[in-house]
Amino acid sequence: MRRTACRKVAVALILSAFAAGAAFAQAAFKIPFPFQAGGKKLPAGEYSVGLKGAEQLALKRLPDGAEVLVAFTQRLAPPAEPVKEPQLVFDMVGNFEPSYTEYVTDYVLAELWMPGEEGFLVRAMKGAHQHKTISGRKTGS
Repeated sequence: MRRTACRKVAVALILSAFAAGAAFAQAAFKIPFPFQAGGKKLPAGEYSVGLKGAEQLALKRLPDGAEVLVAFTQRLAPPAEPVKEPQLVFDMVGNFEPSYTEYVTDYVLAELWMPGEEGFLVRAMKGAHQHKTISGRKTGS
């Protein structure tokens, strides 16, 4: 009997996780600068972003379909003033890495926000940085 109850709970959890992922709408973004996400450097361009599984976001470069999976660290409560369109938030940080004579700005994916849903924290930047927000459009479930 205990085994049956455990199986029922496990099936319910799997189905609810699947339903949550299936209900999450995707969004398309035109990102005008190269950026970092999930430990990878990605070029500027058009991307589709959606939930993949219970702990990852999928960034799919359009039109070629190259996909990068990015783990998120936590779900964020909806803001007091709800977002009206999908948003990607990037942390802008200075970098002298290419050479010590040239200062460049790196963009690191930090958050994803969808209208009417919780946000996703991808990376919490420590130290001095600024935010750059890119708005997108919903593309469906």
